[in-house]
Amino acid sequence: MSVASVALSPVYEDYWNFPGRVSGQHGSWSNDSILIYLTVGGSVIPMRVLESDSIASVKLRIQKCKGFFVKKQKLVFDGKELARNNSRVQDYGVADGNVLHLVLRLSDLQAITVRTVCGMEFEFHVQRKRNVGYVKQQIAKRGHGFFCLKDQELFCDGEELEDQRIIDDLCRSNEAVIHFLVRKSAKLRAIPVEKDFEVSILASDVEERVANVVNEGDFDWRDQTEKLPIVDVNLLENDFLLEPLKINPKIALSPVINQLLDATFKGLERGYQPIRSSEGSGGAYFMQDSYGHNYVSVFKPIDEEPMAVNNPRGLPLSSDGEGLKRGTRVGEGALREVAAYILDHPRGGPRSIYSDEKGFAGVPPTVMVKCQHRGFHYAEGFNCVSRKIGSLQMFMKNCGSCEDIGPGAFPVEEVHKICVLDIRLANADRHAGNILIHKEGEDDRIVLIPIDHGYCMPENFEDCTFEWLYWPQAREPFSLDTIAYINALDAEKDIELLKFHGWNVPHNCARVFRISTMLLKKGAERGFTPFAIGSIMCRETVKKESVIEKMVQEAQESVLPGTSESAFLESISIIMDRYLDGLST
Repeated sequence: MSVASVALSPVYEDYWNFPGRVSGQHGSWSNDSILIYLTVGGSVIPMRVLESDSIASVKLRIQKCKGFFVKKQKLVFDGKELARNNSRVQDYGVADGNVLHLVLRLSDLQAITVRTVCGMEFEFHVQRKRNVGYVKQQIAKRGHGFFCLKDQELFCDGEELEDQRIIDDLCRSNEAVIHFLVRKSAKLRAIPVEKDFEVSILASDVEERVANVVNEGDFDWRDQTEKLPIVDVNLLENDFLLEPLKINPKIALSPVINQLLDATFKGLERGYQPIRSSEGSGGAYFMQDSYGHNYVSVFKPIDEEPMAVNNPRGLPLSSDGEGLKRGTRVGEGALREVAAYILDHPRGGPRSIYSDEKGFAGVPPTVMVKCQHRGFHYAEGFNCVSRKIGSLQMFMKNCGSCEDIGPGAFPVEEVHKICVLDIRLANADRHAGNILIHKEGEDDRIVLIPIDHGYCMPENFEDCTFEWLYWPQAREPFSLDTIAYINALDAEKDIELLKFHGWNVPHNCARVFRISTMLLKKGAERGFTPFAIGSIMCRETVKKESVIEKMVQEAQESVLPGTSESAFLESISIIMDRYLDGLST
C-alpha cells in the first residue's frame, strides 16, 4: 500500500529528528535506509529503518521510542502480518514510502483511583474489558457497605458514566491511571426505615451523614442488591438475538453446547453487553452470565475478522479476499474455530455430536451462531436486522497465557497435545499468547488450553508457525499413548465429518490437511520428535521454502495434469518416505 492511499494526519512534523532514525557514515542516511509510516490509533508516525533490519529490531525500536512492548506489537503490511521476527524488512517487500499498520494489544489491567465528595480515596486495578457496573460493585465491596449500588453516580473528567460503559473505552490516551469521582445520586430515593414506613431523603445529603447513621444503628446500609445484575432497562426485547447456526438438521447439539448457548442468552437477556477484547486483530467479544460476574463465552463475528468490512482495529480491507495469514480467506475464521473443536477428537476416537467428552488437546467447545446486539461493531450503525454470524466458544478460566511465563514449567504431555493439534491442522498462528494456562487439583497441576484457531487448515503451508518449536518439551519423543492416538487419526473421515457439520472443505485446504496428517503419522511412526516434524512444516525465513513445501512441489512436478487426488497423494507419500528416511539415517 502506498503512502498516498492513507491520510497522514496527525503526523510528526520533524521526522528527521524522530528517535527511530538510523544514521550511516558521516552522519548521512545509510544507502539501504527507507522511510516507512506506522499507523496506530489514528496517528501516522514516520520512521527510518534499514531494508536489512530484522522485524524484531524494528519492533524493539518502536518499543524504545514509543514504549509499546514488543510482545504487544503486531505489524501488518499489505494485508499480511510480519510475523517472522528473524526475517528482514526487505523479505516482506517493504519499500520506501510504504505504510505499516501497528496493532497493539493493551495491558489487560487498568489502574483506577476513586475519590468521593467527602474526601475518601482508594485505588485498585480492574480488567479493561469490564464495564462501569462491575467497577461500582468493586467500589461497594471496597467501601464495606458504605455505598449502595443503585445510588452511585460515577464520573470521569466531569462525564457521568453509564453502567454498561466499557473501561477500555475510557483509556483512549493510554493513561497509566484513570481517576473516578463517586457520589450519591441527587435524585430523591425512598429509604426503608421500618417495615411499613418509608421516608424520602435527598441523596446528596446521605454521604455526609451515613457514617453516623450506621453507627447509631438507625439504618442498615449494607447493599442487599450487590449480587443482582445491573439490567439495561433500555434494552428492548428484539434488540438481541442468539441462536445456533445449524447447516445440517440431523445434528443434535450436545448438552455442553446447549448449556453454553443458554448461559450466553441469559446474560444478554438480563442486559449485559458483549465486552470487546483489547487483544487480537479482529473483533472478539466476552459474553457475560446472568449476574454479570463471570464470562461464559467468546463471540467472534466473521464480518469483524482482520481485513473484513466491519473490522474494529482499523486494518485495511482485503483486496483479494485472502486473510491476514497466507492460505486463509477473510470470513472463514469462524468455520476454522469450529472445525478445530470438531477435529479435536477424544482419545477414544472421533468426537460424537452428542458427546461432551473433552478432546485430546482440550480445544474449548465451539459452535457457529447467529447473534445480534447493539454492543457489536457496526461500520454503518446498528439496526434491527444487524445480525452477525460467527463462532461462539466457551470461555475458559485461566491464570494467564504461555506468554506470561517461560515454558520450563509446562508438562511435556501438555505441550505435546498442542503439537499434535497444530501439526495436524497446519496451524498458521500458534504463538504463546493463544495458549492459556489453567491449574487443576490440590497440587495446581498445569493444563494448557489452545484457543484462536481461525488460521488453521490453510490452503498452503507458507505461513505455518509453531512457537513451541523453541520449547525444550518439543525435543522430547512422543509417549506411547500419544503415538497410539496419532495412529488412529483418519484424514478422510475427518473431512467427511466436517462436511456433515456443514463445511465442505475447499480442495486446497483438504489437500494440506491430508498431507499434514500424513506427515504427523509417518513422523511419529519413525520416532520423530514434535520439533523434528514441526521443523519440516515451518519456514526458517519468509523466502526460504519449508521441507514440506519442497515435497509438494516435487510431487506436483512428478504427476501428469488431470491426475486424481488419490494418485497425487500416493506420489506425496513416496516422496515423503524418501525425505524422512534420509533424515532418520
